[in-house]
Formats: sequence, structure tokens, C-alpha cells
Amino acid sequence: MRKYWHVIHIALQNTLVYRVNFLFRAVFGLVPLMATIYLWRAVFASNPDRAEVAGYTLATMTSYYLLTTVVDALTAVAEDDWQIAADIRDGRISQFLLKPIDYLTYRLCLFGAGRLVYTLTAALPVLLFILLQRRHFLLPPDGATFGVFLLSTVMTALLQFFTSYTMALLAFWLLEISTFVFILFAFEYVAGGHLFPLDILPPALARVLDLTPFPYQLYFPVSVYLGRVTGPELWRGLAIQAGWVLASYVLARWVWRRGIRHYAAVGG
Repeated sequence: MRKYWHVIHIALQNTLVYRVNFLFRAVFGLVPLMATIYLWRAVFASNPDRAEVAGYTLATMTSYYLLTTVVDALTAVAEDDWQIAADIRDGRISQFLLKPIDYLTYRLCLFGAGRLVYTLTAALPVLLFILLQRRHFLLPPDGATFGVFLLSTVMTALLQFFTSYTMALLAFWLLEISTFVFILFAFEYVAGGHLFPLDILPPALARVLDLTPFPYQLYFPVSVYLGRVTGPELWRGLAIQAGWVLASYVLARWVWRRGIRHYAAVGG
């Protein structure tokens, strides 16, 4: 394992070079968040006699969007899929086939280091924004709920990574994977709960989405934090999320083995 600790150490040093870029990305990422929060404030203000919308109060809805920003900072895949595809397309993957290093574990170390640096850089502006919205920000119901939220967030990060990793491995067969990456991102953005909480959808549609991996890439951990998923439904959701993490890992390994058989590198 020492070689992977060395990979993490080098990745942290390389990623810290872009800390200012991360800071500006985090700051400007708060602009659409602020617009969304003020939009929902206008929705609630337009009907003062109605304290809830689809079971969400103004505080719950505000907390939902603030938490999506936090979870997204902790789990989102930045440019890992593009880098993996470039390694395959340019033949740099060959060096990993000749060394005692597992490429998936190597990329997972880089992903973890990148998320750590981005989270630390984005922490200050995000925390300041949460403080400004503290009147409408809810704390978790109890410590156990927060612990389950952290566990779910870790599984969310793994699910995000394995999904993007598998998508990037299409570069073994395709010269350009950008179309597939953008299609996947569009599904994740809508069906993952970035735009709105999924439980405001019609119940039949929400149940269908619940069987896909997308809600577990953002919506589910946020719902756990807010206490909207409890009891048997909570453990069922955790089991489904763990199942999708395992399935995405197995799929990533299978696609890698098939891709390596198809791979050919030319030159020195």
C-alpha cells in the first residue's frame, strides 16, 4: 500500500497548484445557488398562507440546496474521466500495465486527493454562505443521522467515481467519449436531485427513479441529513446504494478487462 500513499502524496502536491482556481470555482458556483434559493423564497412569499410546498418548508428547501452544494463538493468527479480517456487514447496507459500498480486504485487515490483539496479550498466561501443563510439552515435531527449521512456521502463519492471511470473506459473502443459523458452528466443532474428534490415529482416517477443509481449520487444523502428518510426506508435506501456501488465496481473491473484485450499501443 505504500506506493498508493505515495500517489496520494504526489497528487496532493500537484492539486494544490490549482487551489486558487478551486477557490474561484467555489465562489462563482455560489451564484446559481443564491439565485435558486431566492427563487424558492419568492415561491413561498407568493403564497404566505401556504407554509409548505410538497412537504418542504422554506428552511428545509434552503437547507436542501445548501447541502447539495456541500455533497457535490465532496463527491463530484471533476476531470478524472477526461484524464482516463486521454491516458488510453495517447497510450500512457501502457506504463501501468508494466508496473505492479492497479490503475483503478491509482485513479481512486487521485480522485480522493483532488476532492480533499477542493473541499478544503471551497470550505471557507461555502461556510460563509451557510452562515449568511443560517436562519434557514437546519441541523441534522441527531448524531446518528449525521453519521449515516457521512456513510452515504462516502458511498455517493464511490458511486460517482466508478460510474465516471467506467464511462471513461469507453475510450478503449471510441476515439471521442464526450457525447456519452455529457449525456450521463445530464441524467445525473436532473435525476440526481441537483435541480429539485426528487420527492416533489409524481410518486410513480419518483419510485422508478428510486431504482436507478442517480438518486444515490446526491439526493439520497441530502434526504438522510434532513431526516426525510428514516426507519426501514433508510436501511432499504442504504442497501440499494451499497448495491449500486458494488455493481458499478464490478462493471468497472469487467469493462477494464475487456478493454485491455482490445487495447494496442504503437511506438516507443
